[in-house]
Amino acid sequence: MSAAELRARARRRRLIIQSLIILGTVVFIWTTISSARTNLAALGITSGYGFLERSTGWAYSFSLIDRNIDDTYARTLTIGFMNSLFLGGICIVLSTILGFLIGTMRDMKNLALVSAASVFVQTFRNIPLILQLVFWYAICIHMPGPRQALSLGDSVFLSNRGMMIPTLNVDVQYGVWIALASILLLVMLFLRKVKLGKLFAIWAGGTLAMIVLAALILVPAGEAAVSTPELKGLRFVGGLTVSIEFVAMIISIVLYGSAYIAEVVRGGLKQVPTGLIEAGQAVGLSSGQIWSRIKMPMALRTVIPPLGNQWIFIMKATTIGVAIGFSDLFYIVSTSITQSGQTLELIAILMGAFLLVNFSIAQFVNWLNARMQLKAH
Repeated sequence: MSAAELRARARRRRLIIQSLIILGTVVFIWTTISSARTNLAALGITSGYGFLERSTGWAYSFSLIDRNIDDTYARTLTIGFMNSLFLGGICIVLSTILGFLIGTMRDMKNLALVSAASVFVQTFRNIPLILQLVFWYAICIHMPGPRQALSLGDSVFLSNRGMMIPTLNVDVQYGVWIALASILLLVMLFLRKVKLGKLFAIWAGGTLAMIVLAALILVPAGEAAVSTPELKGLRFVGGLTVSIEFVAMIISIVLYGSAYIAEVVRGGLKQVPTGLIEAGQAVGLSSGQIWSRIKMPMALRTVIPPLGNQWIFIMKATTIGVAIGFSDLFYIVSTSITQSGQTLELIAILMGAFLLVNFSIAQFVNWLNARMQLKAH
């Protein structure tokens, strides 16, 4: 038999094996679905997604858009999905900033800073996340009432009702869009490799310009551009009230996630060749210039892949909100299962939503990692 005939036979064998694997997978999935439908029918349980058009009839604690108990399951699940994305996005940004700060401190030669950073990492990395959440939630709900609220400059207040902060006098949705645009601007500047000082100047100026523009266009005529919280009776009026559950979730996830990110950053900084640092010192660069122009750019090439894993972990960590009643997607789905009985459909929606989000994060990290690699590698 000739070599060409042997290669053709090998190709046919591979094709047959792959076809059998695909056929077997399809048969397995079809059999599983058919069996589940049969069992559900035997138990008198209806299947399908028709329940999404029914009203829920129950309330929950947090939403970025208007809501009421007459909302359909479809709208309620959408709100839960938005809450998870909003919480996860904020935690990813804050954890990354704090993690880079702590990781840099761990790499310094100052014993006090290194010790403080080490204590931070060892404390928050080694305590289970849900335990930290319960701890911070217990602290938040035992804060003073509105009349004795902790005040910061008579503009920010913290009480057992939540955190009250000044905000633009526009709908919350517009504030979310401004925050997203600001994050997008920061990512674009970072990808264009703008120098650190110039990057923050452009980012701060651009964000301020967006805020001013929104104030000029969206604030109702005759009203103040900024709404500040003000105590009236037993509650605060004006400003933005951030719920206790949301505050506890951010604190716990950010501290836990930043401890892991700090170790990722420290590992990346340790891998920068000593010769490059000595070369920087030889040409008279300061410690800050060596960090911003040599160490951090080189470290990012090894930091990005594990950093992406931490971002995905942080997004999945938003599901612990069910422990304190924060209305993230997992909480909404859990309550929906109890109320509607559509277990399989709702779990499928939950898994699909997290698969979509985390797959998107992974693809973004892969793209970012490819952009950061040296051309010769």
